[in-house]
Amino acid sequence: MKRNKLAQASLSALMGIVICGVLLAGCGGGSGSTGSNVSGCTTLPKLAKKAHYKVGFSQEVTDSPWRVTETSSIKDEATKRGDQVIVTDAQNSDSKQVSDIQSLIAQHPDVLIIAPLTEKGEVSAIKQAKAACIPVILVDRDADHSIIQPGKDYVTFIGSDFVQQGKRAADWLIQATHGKAKIIELEGTTGSTPANLRKKGFNDEIASNSGMQIIASQDANFERATALKTMQTLLQSHPDVTAVYAHNDEMAMGAIQALKAAGKHPGKDVLVCSIDGENDALKAIMSGEEGTSVQSNPRFGPISFDTIDKYASGQSIEPWIVIKDNQYTKENATQAFNQGLGF
Repeated sequence: MKRNKLAQASLSALMGIVICGVLLAGCGGGSGSTGSNVSGCTTLPKLAKKAHYKVGFSQEVTDSPWRVTETSSIKDEATKRGDQVIVTDAQNSDSKQVSDIQSLIAQHPDVLIIAPLTEKGEVSAIKQAKAACIPVILVDRDADHSIIQPGKDYVTFIGSDFVQQGKRAADWLIQATHGKAKIIELEGTTGSTPANLRKKGFNDEIASNSGMQIIASQDANFERATALKTMQTLLQSHPDVTAVYAHNDEMAMGAIQALKAAGKHPGKDVLVCSIDGENDALKAIMSGEEGTSVQSNPRFGPISFDTIDKYASGQSIEPWIVIKDNQYTKENATQAFNQGLGF
């Protein structure tokens, strides 16, 4: 048994050398490296200050207006600054995103921006980037801090306060229902930062209100079509629902479709609240079918590239850079829509 464990450990070490020495072209040979040592970086990689940077951006999926806006924001800001950006799309797959990040590492960028699918799924690839002496910035979703930490394994996480988003949605719903509701919760992708924390923020806030009851909670993967099907099934078991909390607008739109198909009136006998602030949600608020959408700002381009510049200049970077979010209701949805604040 001990020999088997020793053999496995030796094989793991060998695989690590192969990844660093072959796939990553020497662990530190990239343009963002601090050296060409095969052992790679054991501390947070530095970034040389340059006029222009080669940036790799690993997007976890491009399947919604939010994601399209996020990717466009990164591309547009790179173009504005004269930087080069290489974009990949993991198509909602942890394994593909790991492969995508490995491919980006092999192209020796100065820095990597990663929007991870789940908190644990991309950890191995983030560690490989560190070993290759390429600094990493995580955007919109964080990684599991029990495994890797900002300021040690990656530079920082830039993203919203997801707990606060869930709390704001709950506060609106408590007030709108006078503290009495039977709620169906449509959750985001299992294991992702926003799904975990938007649930916590919402659930913790309504816990002190005995009249607020979550009668069903199910993963709908942040997708409109999935939410439509999920909501149709849940309505059969819970026809007494009076409110829907969706972790994003796409799922809220699917829920509204399902409610209409079931002969219910969203915005009247079933109140709907969600998170993101996309144009379809603003329109639904304007028409009265949705009550509120807490914005989750997808425009990460400017703040990401500002952070790159600050890091290269040697400035101290906070482990979490909070991006500002608004909240839309019938009072300001029309103005937000007309000002192009949606997406």
